[in-house]
Amino acid sequence: MLIGLEIKNFAIVSNLSTEWHSGMTAITGETGAGKSIAIDALSLCLGERAEASAVRPGTDKAEVSAQFDLSNLPLAHAFLEENMLNNDDNECLLRRVVCKNGRSKSYINGSPVTAAQLKELGQYLISIHGQHAHQHLLKAEHQLQLLDAYAGHHNLVNAVSQRYKQFADLQKEFKQLEQQQQQQAAQKQLLEYQVAELDEFALQADEFEQIEAEHYKLSNSQTILQVCQRELQHLYENDEQNACSILQHSAQQFTELAQYDESLASVATLLSEAAVQVEEASREVRNYTEQADLDPQRLTEVENRLSGAMDLARKHHIKPQELVGFHQTIAQELESISNNSSRLEQLEGEIEHALEDYQNASEQLSASRHQYANTLNGLISESMANLSMENGVFEIALTAQNDRAPNSLGFDNVSFLVSTNPGQPLQPLAKVASGGELSRISLAIQVIIAQKVTTPTLIFDEVDVGISGPTAAAVGKLLRQLGKSTQVICVTHLPQVASSAHQQFFVAKEIADGETFTHMLALNKDGRVNEIARLLGGDNISKTAKANAKELIKAHG
Repeated sequence: MLIGLEIKNFAIVSNLSTEWHSGMTAITGETGAGKSIAIDALSLCLGERAEASAVRPGTDKAEVSAQFDLSNLPLAHAFLEENMLNNDDNECLLRRVVCKNGRSKSYINGSPVTAAQLKELGQYLISIHGQHAHQHLLKAEHQLQLLDAYAGHHNLVNAVSQRYKQFADLQKEFKQLEQQQQQQAAQKQLLEYQVAELDEFALQADEFEQIEAEHYKLSNSQTILQVCQRELQHLYENDEQNACSILQHSAQQFTELAQYDESLASVATLLSEAAVQVEEASREVRNYTEQADLDPQRLTEVENRLSGAMDLARKHHIKPQELVGFHQTIAQELESISNNSSRLEQLEGEIEHALEDYQNASEQLSASRHQYANTLNGLISESMANLSMENGVFEIALTAQNDRAPNSLGFDNVSFLVSTNPGQPLQPLAKVASGGELSRISLAIQVIIAQKVTTPTLIFDEVDVGISGPTAAAVGKLLRQLGKSTQVICVTHLPQVASSAHQQFFVAKEIADGETFTHMLALNKDGRVNEIARLLGGDNISKTAKANAKELIKAHG
């Protein structure tokens, strides 16, 4: 519930501080005085768009603060707790500052927040019904929102929205994959050829380096064999003289000299060891030459393999050493493209299942809508009768279009139908309701839905435009009755409505020193009598008007 509102340098308000109470509060005043200024300021404080024009001329910034009592408002408490904006008590302070350059700052309980956070919290605190609400009433989407708000079946609405999103996401993925598949058809054909060619060649990891080395060896095998055989003669097999026999002879000579000088013994040892090493090396060379395979066919095979690898590498504009990695890459790419086909088949099944889920959720929502529509039909028709439309009949027509493309609201088409005269068939609101009738029907709907939707404060901004006389009295009675369970704030120009309120504010405008100022005063008993008398008879308040004003106020106790 709103308990306090402070406004500084906002539009034509210089400084304003007001206290608010439960029940019904009427706001009246002269035409052009700015009766809706408090509501405009509240809207700003609740996160509406801030503009530089909101700042009073000649000042640097506008500031609006609104204080609320959060008793029995669990959703508001939950929001504050979730965003770590809790206060120690049951009160909450919202504050908005707008600079003359149009920039704004927002605060909840003294902590900086975004305007979006103000708006999110505001939906748990206040519901504002503007004077043009009846125009929205003609739109089918708004009609559906009103029905759902009265029904309160948010879980069913959310279920349909979620099922639709799942269906839409799957359809989007299917279309994207289908487009990819069409675009990749030629690419797939090329990849299939390339992968098949590389599969057939089947080059293994590190194989190119190995065959390159083998080819080099085989290409020079004749030279290798000739040199090995020649050097084997020099090392060991030449009968006349070879390295091994020379070393053995020298070792023997130094062994004999060591008898005379022991220091030469180490030389003899080294020469003996060298002779052994030469003998061992000669044995390995002999084995190599005996096992050497001068196979021309193998050389041809290796040359063909090497040439094939180099040809494939040139074909794909890469190095031969990169062929194996390239083969793996395009094979994976081909597999990915091929998997799209299987994913498309899988998606077809998932889409069919998601559509069934959506249809089931929509059917449940539709059944609930029909149930609450029947209840609303009777309530609104009864309220129309109380608002001087005794023969009025209201009906919510719901038609299910199962073949309509899925959407987030379900497959119901809604139309608010009305008959205002006996024998007149039910027709859409826009065709049969006059401006005044539409305003009354809109008010009846808003009040009934407001009783069901647990918003602690309801604001009606001149929703009584176009009505007068007994109908105005009925509107006042309706709003006062609503004020017993909910805080109701009503901007009005009708004495019948204003007299129904539990308390009343008067808005006046004055010009001083070339500047315009708006004031908002809480009226006492005498002040209310004078103001309602003014509404009844104009600025020249007669005794009769004051007597009538007293009677109007007295009629509501």
